[in-house]
Amino acid sequence: MTLGVYTLLLRLALPLALARLYWRGLRVPAYRRRVGERLAWGAPAPQAWIWIHAVSVGEVQAAEPLIRSLLKRAPSRRILVTTTTPSGAARLRALFGDAVSHRYTPFDLPGILERFLAQTRPRLTIVMETEIWPNTLSVCERRGIPVVLANARLSERSARGYARIAGLTRATLARFAAIAAQADADAQRFIALGAEPRRVSVTGSLKFDLCQPDDLSARAREMRRLWGEGRPVWVAASTHEGEEGPLLEAHRRVLARIPPALLVLVPRHPERFERVAALVERHGMSMVRRSRHAACRDETAVFLGDTMGELPVFLAAGDAAFIGGSLVPTGGHNPLEAAAAGVPVATGPHTFNFAAIMDMLVREGAAARIENAHALADLLIDWLTDAALRAGIGARGRQAVARNRGALERLMNLIEGLIGESQDSVDPPQAII
Repeated sequence: MTLGVYTLLLRLALPLALARLYWRGLRVPAYRRRVGERLAWGAPAPQAWIWIHAVSVGEVQAAEPLIRSLLKRAPSRRILVTTTTPSGAARLRALFGDAVSHRYTPFDLPGILERFLAQTRPRLTIVMETEIWPNTLSVCERRGIPVVLANARLSERSARGYARIAGLTRATLARFAAIAAQADADAQRFIALGAEPRRVSVTGSLKFDLCQPDDLSARAREMRRLWGEGRPVWVAASTHEGEEGPLLEAHRRVLARIPPALLVLVPRHPERFERVAALVERHGMSMVRRSRHAACRDETAVFLGDTMGELPVFLAAGDAAFIGGSLVPTGGHNPLEAAAAGVPVATGPHTFNFAAIMDMLVREGAAARIENAHALADLLIDWLTDAALRAGIGARGRQAVARNRGALERLMNLIEGLIGESQDSVDPPQAII
């Protein structure tokens, strides 16, 4: 496939993409708001020195230490962050308020991107993790804007998909000024697909440099009082369609052995909160919803985390954690928040999005993979009935996170060099980081 064919297909698909936004907006009205931003129409986007693209909540969370470092080193320079999802936008606002600008990501079509970049005029674009958009790279190259793929990861599964359009993938990857890969395996996959080896480096995962709120411990203690301080608690974090049913059955098995146990169930997507609440009711389990700010009773079996931005608190307050997106073939989510909080981590078999991190945590004895919900229940019973076992696993998780910090510093050094190269006579050289 050539860039021209890709662009034609995307133009033909644009009405469907807009219709999908409207359809999703029936359940999540935010999808129907600010649609003009995705077309670079309406009020112009603000000018920014750096444009950072982070798709959704997970990418915004991963970008947090990078954004905080840029703001600290160059408080006068404006940063623009684009997200694809409203939940990503909400998380960005919760973390940074008005300190950074936000727009929804423009569609990957040349005319739209030309309008967007004419408005914003960034000197550097930073794309988080796995977003590889051919026209974005092409238009930025024409305008002389270097693009960095930061915290880059590429699973074997995704690499096979990109290999099916080898010509377009090779040309697109060659346009990155730098690819900062999380691990050696990621770097080798990018190079095999056509990235220039001299532009690929292994900087590690920014997720190890995660920013934890200063008041996290205090908020976790408060949450624990809300749940009931003397009862065992496990958190099912970032769950997806098809996982909650098996997890509720696992919890039923846990309750048979540990009657006071509480499941804190946190769906990944807010549009699913109501459906998950209905599912819990169909399972006949007593439930308290976080959004209603009620304390759990002794008979409460499930605490539904139907709010945004509180998952770090839930994890820090729990005794054990299951990371969702892994019982179904979604690829899993970041286990490091739980590990950093000293909480034993379990996942299902599908962890290809975080393969290197999970492999490391399993090797270190800080996490475990299970094949199904039945095995999860057995594992949780072991963990929740043995405080010394939990403490040892949690300590190994904290140590593993601490040992792997440093990706932020390596990435900032790379960015500093590229920003220096992008200075021109219109804006005289000035150290911004």
